[in-house]
Amino acid sequence: MSITLSHPKQIVKGEIQLTSSKSESNRALIIQALCDDTFEIENLSISNDTVVLQKLLSSRESELSVNLAGTAMRFLTAYLAIQDKEVVLTGAQRMKERPIKVLVDVLKQIGANIFYEENEGYPPLKIKGTKLQGQKVIIDGGISSQYISALLMIAPKLDGGLTLEFEGEIISRPYINMTIEMMRYFGAEVNWKENSIVVGSGNYKAKDFKVEADWSAASYWYSMVALAKEADITLYGLKKDSLQGDSVVQEIYKSFGVETEFVEGGIRLTKKSEFTIQDSPLNIDFVSCPDIAQTVAVTCAALNVEAKLTGLKTLRIKETDRISALQTELTKLGFSVDVEGDDFLILPSLRTESNGVKQSHINNDKIASFPFGSAQGILAMTNIKTYDDHRMAMAFAPLALQNSIIIEDEDVVGKSYPDFWKDLVNVEIQVD
Repeated sequence: MSITLSHPKQIVKGEIQLTSSKSESNRALIIQALCDDTFEIENLSISNDTVVLQKLLSSRESELSVNLAGTAMRFLTAYLAIQDKEVVLTGAQRMKERPIKVLVDVLKQIGANIFYEENEGYPPLKIKGTKLQGQKVIIDGGISSQYISALLMIAPKLDGGLTLEFEGEIISRPYINMTIEMMRYFGAEVNWKENSIVVGSGNYKAKDFKVEADWSAASYWYSMVALAKEADITLYGLKKDSLQGDSVVQEIYKSFGVETEFVEGGIRLTKKSEFTIQDSPLNIDFVSCPDIAQTVAVTCAALNVEAKLTGLKTLRIKETDRISALQTELTKLGFSVDVEGDDFLILPSLRTESNGVKQSHINNDKIASFPFGSAQGILAMTNIKTYDDHRMAMAFAPLALQNSIIIEDEDVVGKSYPDFWKDLVNVEIQVD
């Protein structure tokens, strides 16, 4: 069902108990399932992905469907490979189009019994769990960090542990670091030296764990603050010493005039009168934080900031081809964008002032008050297609601060941030 967003005042103020990190939640659930003793997970995410994973970990069914939960597919593939049972692991049609061969190949190399039920290299998978023998495995550093995390988390349960030796550049390091730090928290022996990660065999130790709020979700609030005339938002649940790579969002949005102050229990976001984009295009590498790329792209387009966004290779195989989806929807709105390989370019879209100064280089208040789409004929009530992708819906939502927009599928946010629309209402964004 479609949802209409608007905010004529362009002022956002309020306090939000931010949704929990599904990345931390999903790792905690896998470790909990691998642990011989029980422990409590506090502040577990209520996202669809986490709910699905939790349900499947306790299921006794012979066929398990992750639906659209990519993390669950990767983590369960490794987890089920060492369980004493036979299951078919499947998902929605889009999941059957997302590759998993690299992970399956590594698991087979150490003795796993995994078979493709339909197309080679893709789910669904028939998995016959067995005892695996740890060894040294050479792996491409450019693969999804979810593959690597899936292998790392089962590694203590393998005879002899596991050594992963990487070839080439390692992408999404923060997600791998998150996995390692959580494993260490639960007593695993993990050492990362240069291009190798060595995990010793042993048992996880039961220890209660509290999940942090989600920095990926925080990115949408950073975008709203950047696009607002005035803003004062407190987000509860975030930590200064976060394990999440997306916490880099606070540094990125300094350029857009968004100040981050750590307060008791969270962060406070406020808006400066000016931002510091220079005359040269903004260049940002998202190889370590791909989940916030869509948010930043929309912010740049809305503020007429010329930018080159790189490190986006993994966006091609997410819930949708996010690079293509971004290009389509921003172009529909009248913004000028381009794609070069896996790089995304935001080009100047709005006319300059009569004195020749680009709007992206002038006072934020003047930008915010400038009529949305006046230069390119962007229409109010434009429909934004989500492509079954939660991040498309939430990345485009801040545009409501410039004019009314329609998000075509409101339920899609349940994948990571079920209360997103309710939280928008709390800062007086009109949601109809």
